[in-house]
Amino acid sequence: MKLSTDAILLGALAQHPGPKQILDIGAGTGVIGLMLAQRFPDAEVHGVEIEQAAFTQASENIQQSPWKERMKLFHLPFQAYAKNSNQKYDLIASNPPYFANHLKSKDPGRNWALHDDQLSLTDLVKGVNRVLGKEGSFWLILPGTEMKRFAELALHSDLHRSVRYQIYDRPERPPHREICCFRKSVQPNSHSLGICLKDAAGQYSQAYRKLLHDFLLDR
Repeated sequence: MKLSTDAILLGALAQHPGPKQILDIGAGTGVIGLMLAQRFPDAEVHGVEIEQAAFTQASENIQQSPWKERMKLFHLPFQAYAKNSNQKYDLIASNPPYFANHLKSKDPGRNWALHDDQLSLTDLVKGVNRVLGKEGSFWLILPGTEMKRFAELALHSDLHRSVRYQIYDRPERPPHREICCFRKSVQPNSHSLGICLKDAAGQYSQAYRKLLHDFLLDR
């Protein structure tokens, strides 16, 4: 499973003033949890991953990291984890599957990552509502249509959007992803921002380079 731009963006943008407990839902390669462990040195980071190959890879990546003592990975569906966990998290991040009615790939791992058969947006909202702390922040990345649907579901569960990033591949193209933050309390100063990954010449933008500066080997 290769690293995705979606996961890297989410790992760099998710914010909280001082999290002690962090959860990565659908850990994949583990990159989001690893980035959050690097950014928040006082936090314990948990990850949940259902797919066996991804769980194995994420476990290996965590064991090779300098933050392994602060990280735990659980191999089970998020629905089961949320139902049975007594932990409340300050910061939760997720790059969830989002295809509900699309043709599937012949690659089972890709289906797990992209199709919401195993974790619907409805289940995601319910689970997050159970394990998110009162002052916690839930960050996720989705295409615009799915984010709109998630925001509607979230509002019915008293999860309110406070931050919205629209992600553009190039200046002349429409946004292809959104990264949003949801909280249990209404945020009077909610705001929307845009991030363009590449400039008109197709080179990575200064904003994107700056965002990922602390995570790049070649700076």
